[in-house]
Amino acid sequence: MGKRRRHCVHVDGILLLDKAEGATSNQALQEVKQLFRACKAGHTGSLDPIATGLLPLCFGEATKISQFLLDADKRYRSIFRLGQETTTYDTEGDVVAERPLTQSRRQVEMAIKDFIGQIDQIPPMYSAVKKNGQALYKLARQGVEVDREPRRVTIFEIDVLAWPSDDEIELEIRCSKGTYVRALAHDLGQALGCGAHMAALRRLGVGSLNITDAVTLESVQEIDDPRGRQALLHPIDHGLLTLPDVSLTSMATHYLLQGQAVTARHQYEPGWVRLYSDQQQFLGMGEVLDDGRVAPKRLMRSGQRA
Repeated sequence: MGKRRRHCVHVDGILLLDKAEGATSNQALQEVKQLFRACKAGHTGSLDPIATGLLPLCFGEATKISQFLLDADKRYRSIFRLGQETTTYDTEGDVVAERPLTQSRRQVEMAIKDFIGQIDQIPPMYSAVKKNGQALYKLARQGVEVDREPRRVTIFEIDVLAWPSDDEIELEIRCSKGTYVRALAHDLGQALGCGAHMAALRRLGVGSLNITDAVTLESVQEIDDPRGRQALLHPIDHGLLTLPDVSLTSMATHYLLQGQAVTARHQYEPGWVRLYSDQQQFLGMGEVLDDGRVAPKRLMRSGQRA
């Protein structure tokens, strides 16, 4: 273990990975971490093996902002198959009920609109949510089903993109953290009376990060030069562009780096902000206090140029 760490590389930044179907998020992370020979890395929220799409991987100092990406809004494209319920609410489970869809497409689209806004969602049994310290999916594999507390989530938008077939509907969904798209498919099926499950899922966005900027594992593997691989990394603050920014004078920067709250020019309410020096160096995350001063919270080791 010690020998491995001596040969690792200190890498800072965010890799936007387009995860392939079949791989777990941790498998994808470990493969990329090995390619970069990185000392420290983590992903920012799991995608199920059957799902594809945007998986931001944080390296080095970027792991300090992982929670912000976990908490960020998400955007997905998904296909719901109507008329079939499964144990897992997706195609990996066994079919437990089949009923014909009797509503028209217009009626289905009207039913979808009822899910826009704040809704209470019960996590699937096949999920990593824990009950009395044990993951629900482990209980589900034992044939045990337990009561789950509903969770309040927000569905900001649902756009109907297409009807690939009479019993399939393709949607683009923008939602808050913690939303289970397959639970949304299941709940829609219950509302329609025919049952439904999620047939496909692709994550398109995490906060300000977009799938159009992502790279595949294969494209990373094709680059032999370590510098070439590191050129794929995005600056740490690119994962935080939905948060306001505050620029500090050189003197304020000096005292902030000493751990002190400082006075800065801004018009923000109390909350998280990105902090920059007068040289546009990303210093890290701070918090606007009730008195308007800015306090350091999660500072970068040596600052990152924006």
